[in-house]
Amino acid sequence: MKPTIRTIIFTSVLFGLLAGPAAFAQQQEVGAVDPYAIGIDSAQQQLKEISVDKFEYDGNWTGGMSSDSGYITARLFEGGPLGKEAVPDEEGLDIPDRFVLGARVDFLHRGHTSFTIVPSRPIPIEGITKTISVWVAGRNFNHELTILIQDFFGRYYELYMGRLNFQGWKRLTVAVPPEAGDGRNGVVQRNYHYNNQMGIKVTGFRIDCDPAEAQGSYYVYFDDLRAVTDLFAEYNRDEDDMADGW
Repeated sequence: MKPTIRTIIFTSVLFGLLAGPAAFAQQQEVGAVDPYAIGIDSAQQQLKEISVDKFEYDGNWTGGMSSDSGYITARLFEGGPLGKEAVPDEEGLDIPDRFVLGARVDFLHRGHTSFTIVPSRPIPIEGITKTISVWVAGRNFNHELTILIQDFFGRYYELYMGRLNFQGWKRLTVAVPPEAGDGRNGVVQRNYHYNNQMGIKVTGFRIDCDPAEAQGSYYVYFDDLRAVTDLFAEYNRDEDDMADGW
């Protein structure tokens, strides 16, 4: 018996339905995956550790605190943590790294107080900062260290780095929280309209003192302020782009 046209059409449709899922699955596996979406976080990041300030120049940092609580003096001293590894890109460049920043606080009375150590002007960090670190000798007190930063829009934020209850030098590190999805809230580091304007600025350190130990004289030392930053946009700018700000 010869197959009718209706039988041929039915058989073709049935074969298409049975073979369709396999064919679709094969197409999804081979041709429908966007290669630019694979590893997009790593492919569009160029992370690099950079030196922000080595505390090598006298007068760049000053201390401040309420005159009702005490007074503070900040100056440079020769020294630093032993075994500290250099920034990879600075090896063999003979960059000065002799001094550390020291601060002495003399308390007038015991109580809740804090003091700050700030640069002469905010220190910009190129790229999109992921983490900030600094070497600290805190003399094993329960005081707490916070780093002060300024985001792309000039808003001020405080990032808690930890207690200073340890002996000798210790490297303290804090992660910079990412901005919100709307690009306006949180620590915003980049305006997506302008690729040549990005980053945060370090505006200083604050130490909040444990009232039980805020007495007599207190000494603290800082060395080698660094950041791990994403320089992908810095290295992938359009050379023929126009410069704004006129």
